[in-house]
Amino acid sequence: MSDSRDPVEARADSGRDLYEVSTWEPRSLLDSLSVFVYSAGVSALRLFVVVLALAILASQFVLGGLGAVTDPIVGTFTLLSAVPALGLAAYVWYADVTSSEPLELLVGTFALGVLFAGFAGVVNTVVSVSLESLGLMFWGTQILYFFLVVGPVEETVKLLAVRLYAYRTSKFDAVVDGAVYGAMAGLGFATIENAIYIAGQTQGIADTFNLVLAGTGITAVRALAGPGHVIYSAFAGYYLGLAKFNPDRAGPIVVKGLIIATLVHALYNTLSGYLPGIVADATGIPWFVAFFGFILVYDGVFGLLLIRKISRYRRAYHEATDEAPDGEPADLAEFDG
Repeated sequence: MSDSRDPVEARADSGRDLYEVSTWEPRSLLDSLSVFVYSAGVSALRLFVVVLALAILASQFVLGGLGAVTDPIVGTFTLLSAVPALGLAAYVWYADVTSSEPLELLVGTFALGVLFAGFAGVVNTVVSVSLESLGLMFWGTQILYFFLVVGPVEETVKLLAVRLYAYRTSKFDAVVDGAVYGAMAGLGFATIENAIYIAGQTQGIADTFNLVLAGTGITAVRALAGPGHVIYSAFAGYYLGLAKFNPDRAGPIVVKGLIIATLVHALYNTLSGYLPGIVADATGIPWFVAFFGFILVYDGVFGLLLIRKISRYRRAYHEATDEAPDGEPADLAEFDG
């Protein structure tokens, strides 16, 4: 890695004062004011983003029917739909071989994942409605919509949930932490997305039996879709962690993570809309069975790739620290998976 210092600083005597020649630190009142204005501006921007996200979420409760999740039955279905995604996020947390992440950071990242989902919802809706009003929403443009809008936007806002809070703390002290917090952001996103779908599908159903019947079906579908969000954002989060510890190449590394997450996400959206139906028509099996099989294969493949990436980090960690997992001899660490 090249020396990032100015030539004067690199060659000068260590005792020479180079303030505002090639180095800088706050010394004067103006310096302190500059630091304050910058810090206050950054904090205000973060606060604005969070307040805006809260406003969007509140509008979804008031105008978008999301308030239906306060119904005990709908709320229960929403919680049940998040269980598979929660299980996967818990595994990613468990697989972190470094220090355990604080509960407040995990919960905070989950909450930001819930909040920032509203940004994606607004962008996706505006683009979708615009395409439909222009008569441009057909299968070809829908695929482009998944790859150029839905995937990039949703993965970016989930990564923002990590970047805005956990990433900035001293507890984010390992590359693999990015996968952990990315998984939590994905869990938050999946939870609120499931709530919106379930509330929308059950809105206006007053009869308890019909409500349970409708809720069971949509909950089962959303429970299968949820783990994907954890997988996508855990990939992107891992590369965010890699970027933090490789600042000279941070930009391209983050972009690589977002590209991977976007492609896996958009490909899922594309295939899930067509492939189960084709398989069901060709084989005569029920659509839901074909959809369930597709989810198992798709999430299984990319879930295993994620586990493999985390396992590679675990092996490298044990080798670097000369420490094998669970008390095994160090020379057996390479077999850890």
